[in-house]
Amino acid sequence: MKSTRSYTMGARAEAVAETRRRITQALFDLGRERMFPDISLDDVAAEADVSVQTILRHFKSRAGLIEATMDHAIATVTEERHAPVGDVDAAVTAIVGHYEDRGQTALLMLAQEASDPQVAELTRRGRALHRTWVSDVFAPFTGPKDPLMDLLVVATDVYTWKLLRIDRRYSRDRTEHLIHRMVTSLLEGGRHEGESA
Repeated sequence: MKSTRSYTMGARAEAVAETRRRITQALFDLGRERMFPDISLDDVAAEADVSVQTILRHFKSRAGLIEATMDHAIATVTEERHAPVGDVDAAVTAIVGHYEDRGQTALLMLAQEASDPQVAELTRRGRALHRTWVSDVFAPFTGPKDPLMDLLVVATDVYTWKLLRIDRRYSRDRTEHLIHRMVTSLLEGGRHEGESA
């Protein structure tokens, strides 16, 4: 009897978690193409195939849903950008691949940050995540207070990708090559500075 009840409770908890995941994923997906203020709970409900009442039962409010979706977005982006520590080739490939998939979304979020406090919090967290990624991946080459860290953050930033890929209309391969060139030039210059210090 006890094992049946435990199984039922476990299955219910899994169903609740899956419903929450579907709802946050729905808002996450809608946010790839539309401004957050333009996305209603009705839109999210239709995308997730649930009712608005279900969304409110799980997240209490639209603000609660956005907060949960931010956590989901940060976790997803962290996973997508993973690269081995010290592997410059893999790091540049990972970051360009990430921007190919999510760069337009990041730019859309950045365009909203001045008018939406929750989006501003998401972009703040995104900037912190990017700096942590740079610090982790390039740890063998630089320290957190080294000015080289700031230069590597800029070289691998979404705006750098935008300038090359969208504004200059370079191919993905060319964009990756140019970002790789910037990063390796910075690292080479940093190594020479260290030797001459």
